[in-house]
Amino acid sequence: MKIDKVFAEFPLLSSENLVLKKIEAAHLQEVFAIYDNEKVFEYCGMIPKHNIQTVGKMIGHFDRDYQKKSRVKWGIFQKSHSEQLVGIIEAMDFNQKVNMVTIGYFLAEDYWGKGLASDSVNILVKFLVEEVHINRIQAEVMPLNEASKKVLLKNGFLKEGLLRQATFWSGTGVVDLEIYVLLKDEYNDKKLCNLHERLCLLIASFTYFKCLERHHSC
Repeated sequence: MKIDKVFAEFPLLSSENLVLKKIEAAHLQEVFAIYDNEKVFEYCGMIPKHNIQTVGKMIGHFDRDYQKKSRVKWGIFQKSHSEQLVGIIEAMDFNQKVNMVTIGYFLAEDYWGKGLASDSVNILVKFLVEEVHINRIQAEVMPLNEASKKVLLKNGFLKEGLLRQATFWSGTGVVDLEIYVLLKDEYNDKKLCNLHERLCLLIASFTYFKCLERHHSC
């Protein structure tokens, strides 16, 4: 694990449509809108926060945790609205001996069902595997959280098992958690498979247009 890739300088990550970057005090209203919404935390181990001053202090805690090298929280931003925070994604519990990390994510309710969570997880996983050289990435999901499970499965994670009545979550109590895991080898296999599929499509398209050319030349 190349931990300095995470904590030497705050990582700025992006895809074609999204940017993951540091959450600043200027994003307070958007962060508060997320933490103030009971629906967002229905399946999370956190209690919603209904006081904007409390949330303002939390943003300071995000930086404190980063400086302690214990947790990284990225704000999720669409490139088309680069200053509007639409969600949060995080990496925590960096275990250098096992070479593993746990991730979590949540979006503002207005942005559910738009593929932003899947894209965000894809960006983070790519960074953790290809640059930080993490071997094992895991996520803990409540059994009823079908939307989150779909995001993980779409990104190549596999359900590893169920922890029964094994964890205490604030505001919820003792809960069951499903564990979803992606290993570095599985990530590389999926990447190779996707490359192979794109190559096959390219060859098929090339063959099709060559056939059309021969047909029109007759």
